Amino acid sequence: MYVKLTIPERLKDLRVERGLTLEQLAEETGISKSALGKYEADDYKDISPLSIAELAKFYGVSADYLMGLTETKNHPNAELHDLHLSDEMIELLKSGKLNHRLLCELVTHEGFQRLLVDAEIYVDRIADMRIQDMNTVLEATRQQIIREYDPGANDLHLRTLELAQITEDDFFNHVVHEDMDGILHDIRDAHRKDKTTSEEETPAQEIAQKLEEALTFEGSPQEQQIRSLMLGLGIDYGSLTKEEFVTLVGILGRADTWKIQQNMRGKTPLYQTHGKGKRHK
Repeated sequence: MYVKLTIPERLKDLRVERGLTLEQLAEETGISKSALGKYEADDYKDISPLSIAELAKFYGVSADYLMGLTETKNHPNAELHDLHLSDEMIELLKSGKLNHRLLCELVTHEGFQRLLVDAEIYVDRIADMRIQDMNTVLEATRQQIIREYDPGANDLHLRTLELAQITEDDFFNHVVHEDMDGILHDIRDAHRKDKTTSEEETPAQEIAQKLEEALTFEGSPQEQQIRSLMLGLGIDYGSLTKEEFVTLVGILGRADTWKIQQNMRGKTPLYQTHGKGKRHK
């Protein structure tokens, strides 16, 4: 994901957030649809100051935000003491070592407050006593069963009472991990179409799929070999004309490792079967 949004991205995000088309935005602001479209184009940078002022007013954000001079939309002059940040946190934010956009999305996610609550419960040991009480009851019951019945270490009920006991670390590691997983999955899905997000199908996977198609092609072994060779060269096998195919077979026939059937009696020649049912140039 981008660390910092470009001006066109900011303008498009604001419009999409409000569910407006370019036509609707043009009607609301008095700026032409063509100009608005250009402003949102990736390679467009020359935006009229009057348009910036009008769009900032319409969206209720600062002009500095639209121009990419700040990441703050609505609070350009917020007092630092109102943020209740430690000196260490302020220095870290100013250092540029963090992806501020990702940090903001994490903190403003609806699940982040739950994450902090669960973390606070763990750090302050608020639930430790309850977990210890539960473990004490389970262990006392287990020991009583051992004394009275001695069912053996592998008894189902005895083993259940043992595994039901958990440590504070195990419990909260699971809880906090689940909280964070939910937040990250949502943010990841939201950025699935970003230009900097990797494609779901990698080039290697695409090549492997095409190679599999070439090797499972229902044709002669020679045709399979030619399809594999064409794949490696980045040439569409189906685009070869019959003349090109015959020429290629003739060239490859000179290679010591290329085995072409010499006796074609009773069989259709290879060059006549190539591209059967396809239109050729």
